[in-house]
Amino acid sequence: MPARGGRALGLLRTARPRQWVKNVLVLAAPAAAGRLGSWHTGARLALVFALFTAAASAVYLLNDARDAEADRAHPAKRRRPVASGQVPVALAAATGGLLGLGSAVAAALLCGPLTATLLVAYLAMQVAYCVRLKHVLVVDLAVVATGFLMRAMIGGVALGIPLSRWFLITTGFGALFMVAAKRYSEAVQMEGSDGATRALLTQYTTGYLRFVWQLAAGTAVLGYCLWALEAAPVEPSLPWRQLSVVAFVLGVLRYAVFADRGAAGAPEDVVLRDRPLAVIGLAWAALYGMSVAGL
Repeated sequence: MPARGGRALGLLRTARPRQWVKNVLVLAAPAAAGRLGSWHTGARLALVFALFTAAASAVYLLNDARDAEADRAHPAKRRRPVASGQVPVALAAATGGLLGLGSAVAAALLCGPLTATLLVAYLAMQVAYCVRLKHVLVVDLAVVATGFLMRAMIGGVALGIPLSRWFLITTGFGALFMVAAKRYSEAVQMEGSDGATRALLTQYTTGYLRFVWQLAAGTAVLGYCLWALEAAPVEPSLPWRQLSVVAFVLGVLRYAVFADRGAAGAPEDVVLRDRPLAVIGLAWAALYGMSVAGL
């Protein structure tokens, strides 16, 4: 029987700490609106980040508890704490349920009903994904991309910031670009092997997934360009909004290099480890920041 410390560590591993970086997207809407300048806003967003991290961790725990038997037959997933027996299935399911319920209740009490509704909708959608929707062609891509979009929306919802249509289009299709690129990379890597990391990959063709990520990338760029061409609330000394398009497009093109090679199976590794992409991201942030500040 695993020691308590081993179980605690196993629960933490099952919660996927490396994936928590995705929840930084809760800053997207407030940053786009130039609302990151106060301690109150920072504290509110830190709370939203913690709640969404708890909700996402709950989904991972429930997913691994449900898929434990199937994971034991997989060459890599069998090492996961639940599949390997380090964490009992019942403990993972109970912890996931408590985390999900606790995050929803805390959101209702501390952030308001609209934020709680969005968080509950995320949890319901992800549980439906784990149970059924991950086996439905195209819908699986849409659900995962929508999860990223909800992350980007909830920071604005918690602060009462109106979400522009261009923000939603750019964020939604940008997420679909990364999700489809991830699936494409997985499909490329599994070609010629006996099995797939995801059963649904056997029903997709690499050509179709390439079409999806290319279409999504183009739509995200178009949405961003349309935002940049809108009249700014305060006219700056230089057209920073329009200039930020260059950095945004370069960032998409740089990420597409990895997608085209079939090397975008771990988006967080691409974003955090590729230095040219990091430099492009910093340049975009500087241009976007000057646009928001009206300099």
